[in-house]
Amino acid sequence: MAATGSLRHRRTIGRLRLASQRLAGEGAASAPELVRWMTAMQAQDLPAALWAVGVRVPGAGISDVRAAIDSGAVVRSWPMRGTLHLVAPEDLGWMLDLTAERLTKSIAARHRQLEITWTDVEKARDLALDRILTDGPLSRPGLFKVFDAGGQPTQGQRGVHLLGTLCRHGWLVPGPLSGNQQLIAAFDEWIPESRRMERQEAIAEFALRYFRSHGPATLRDFSWWTQLPLTEVRAAFQHVRSQLVELEIDGTSYWLSPDVASLLDSGVPGGRSVHILPGFDEFVLGYTDRTPVLAPEHFDLIVPGGNGVFKKTVVAAGKVVGTWALQGTGRGAAVVPELFDGTKPLGPAAQAALTKAAHRYMTFLAT
Repeated sequence: MAATGSLRHRRTIGRLRLASQRLAGEGAASAPELVRWMTAMQAQDLPAALWAVGVRVPGAGISDVRAAIDSGAVVRSWPMRGTLHLVAPEDLGWMLDLTAERLTKSIAARHRQLEITWTDVEKARDLALDRILTDGPLSRPGLFKVFDAGGQPTQGQRGVHLLGTLCRHGWLVPGPLSGNQQLIAAFDEWIPESRRMERQEAIAEFALRYFRSHGPATLRDFSWWTQLPLTEVRAAFQHVRSQLVELEIDGTSYWLSPDVASLLDSGVPGGRSVHILPGFDEFVLGYTDRTPVLAPEHFDLIVPGGNGVFKKTVVAAGKVVGTWALQGTGRGAAVVPELFDGTKPLGPAAQAALTKAAHRYMTFLAT
């Protein structure tokens, strides 16, 4: 199915993405349901990732999201881009099958610098599994002690690269939480059931789920998001394109679910919405082209100096209009926004929506 549009539709891309990402309209019923719907959610900053889930699950508290990770109903690992994401446990294996080899090649030179050979990887695997299968999940420092004692030095990032390699190849996986860190578990014990698919089938499902949960988005967005080659993406996409709607805007094809596309006729929600989103949220990071929701002149305010650290954002009607921070502690803590254009304060309705969003965040932290 296809639709066309120009400026009118471009202005609604952000609000359509709010709907796809469960930020407008109906939220998810639970943390595991939400993560499964989103397919993968960037999660290198754990507190940010917990709120990224919580803001999309009405009534959820931080304890609910942590419990989902502690039980293994939600898994946090490195499924793509060498970056931690939250995923459904049954999805991690096939995602790694798609992405691990390409990432391994990209860091081969670094492994040579660190003097990590495949024999070293196998030795580290045996050391880790022998200890974990005997004593249970280990902290990262505890695991590195095992590596060091077994003749696999961990200094100078060598331990981090060994751990990442063992996780990418499906031998280890971050497991239950210990404060804001995770214990390292054996993959097959922590995730007893994994789906497996042929490569093209897996890419096709990956794409379908991405466009349903992130659309409107482009094939280049998806290729960047997964770091899968665009040629492979285009070939696999042909198997699922009939299940999506093509929205052509200014000569660019965007893809989204039929349900979300139907909102263009029935009414796109979120026109008066205000959200306070965490840093690294999928609403901003889930696309290689962020200009539909973030003006280019404001990008440096979100990622100061291009240092890769994304600030928390204030999103009004599907557009990023500022950043925010939590200031103070305990009962004196408060959400303090900093709008890009300080000469244009939010109107009464938007200010009320911001106050409600801030209250929701404080409630989330308290429960």
